[in-house]
Amino acid sequence: MSQPTETATSGVPWTSWLLYVILASSLMGVMGVSLLSPVLPELRSVFDVTDAQVGLLITVYTLPGALIAPFAGLAADRFGRRRVLVPLLVTFGAAGAGIAFVTDFRYVLALRFLQGVGASALITLAVTIIGDAFEGTQRDALIGLNGSATSAGAAVYPLVGGALAAVRWNVPFLFFGVGIFVGVFALFVLDPTPKSDPDSVSTYLGRLGAVARLPSALAIFLALFTAFFVFYGAVLTALPLLLSDQFGLTSSEIGPLLSAVAVASALVSSQYGRVGQWRAPEELVALGFVAYGVSLLGVWLAPTPLLVGVALLVFGVGFGVLIPSIDTTVVTLVSADLRAGMMGLRTSVLRVGQTVGPLAFTATAESFFTSTAAGYRTLIVAGGVAAVVAGLGGYALLRRHPAFA
Repeated sequence: MSQPTETATSGVPWTSWLLYVILASSLMGVMGVSLLSPVLPELRSVFDVTDAQVGLLITVYTLPGALIAPFAGLAADRFGRRRVLVPLLVTFGAAGAGIAFVTDFRYVLALRFLQGVGASALITLAVTIIGDAFEGTQRDALIGLNGSATSAGAAVYPLVGGALAAVRWNVPFLFFGVGIFVGVFALFVLDPTPKSDPDSVSTYLGRLGAVARLPSALAIFLALFTAFFVFYGAVLTALPLLLSDQFGLTSSEIGPLLSAVAVASALVSSQYGRVGQWRAPEELVALGFVAYGVSLLGVWLAPTPLLVGVALLVFGVGFGVLIPSIDTTVVTLVSADLRAGMMGLRTSVLRVGQTVGPLAFTATAESFFTSTAAGYRTLIVAGGVAAVVAGLGGYALLRRHPAFA
């Protein structure tokens, strides 16, 4: 089914099937880590592995995105969004569900890597399609709505993952299979043709490289890397392990605490159409990182799990303004025929942060501290400081070289 370009109005086109493909694809993209995060402590005993080895479940999942996302973007620009998005969705669902049926940790890691291949460009292509099909204030509103939907999913998935893990450790993995059905849905909705006649590969890469070297693009990439390095390393990996070791919390108890981030992010992102008119994008990026730092300091000081959850609400506020601001900047930085490629670079940088963060936090805590709990507490504060520094640096660079005309 071909989908025409939407008009440049400010309303949300709730009757558009394309909107639901966008939202469903993004919800699959955010599921891969948030569904599994509260289950990580239990998997240590299931497979008799260390914290660092458990962290690999996130690392091998995010690594393919760093390598594949730019090429997925190139393919989507040249061959059409549908011909790339549908196979990725099916791969994500099939590989993720397959983990439920293996018991060797090596095979688990192999399937997580394959699942990461499927997830590598899901959110990238969803936001790209928004840029293709919508304009003006409607585009900004839908980027915010998409961010709100993914945040809502990230709020619900830890609850679902914790509850399903209470049945049996492998049940959460079966839930990934819904990605197959989303792929079939997208197959009938998306237009398979590219937006325009493609350049030669060398010309395309030359144009894309020229944009990627702009100071504004470099500032955005720095912000993305830091945002997800801290989020995945400190909040989604180190914090669940710390909560388990320090407070004795179970997977079903950790899930609701992690959901605080996504709840706050969903509420803030849903209002991004208004927030974006209040402050410039570079200011919103800086404010988001300041919220990161305040939140992680609060997590470090919190004497009870409940207060940890309160501190995480502040983190969610920061995430809710930070990511839509970055996505809006990237979408408007390039023309339509480069949009998926630029979003692919955006995702590649994001995935590097997601990949390095968990490994850096777990390996450092195990190698350089008397206990992993002491290491995680120290690194959580360090992550907050790094976020503030990156935010202020990115703000200064974007102020000098604004991405918006």
